[in-house]
Amino acid sequence: MYRASDEVEHEAWLARLDRAADRLELGSDARSRAADLFLSTLPEADRSKRATMAAALYVGCLVAGERRSQGDVAEAAEVSRITVQSRWKDLMEEAGLEPPSW
Repeated sequence: MYRASDEVEHEAWLARLDRAADRLELGSDARSRAADLFLSTLPEADRSKRATMAAALYVGCLVAGERRSQGDVAEAAEVSRITVQSRWKDLMEEAGLEPPSW
């Protein structure tokens, strides 16, 4: 879980996440889940935050039932598809969620 101060401290990252969610035309549930997941699993290194944000967006889509391809999420978040592919399952497990078996 994260602290309320994390939202303020990482406001710029949440704005990036929101812009990417706009590009993907995500609903409020997927956006909220992605933001919560991002803040709950926030890495310390700045260079890892973009990858975590992208993976959180992908997982938010899955959990909310708004399926988007890894490529579409990667493009919206300005990372490679491989970045999303390599991070999303670990991020789900770190958050205590069960990855889909497909």
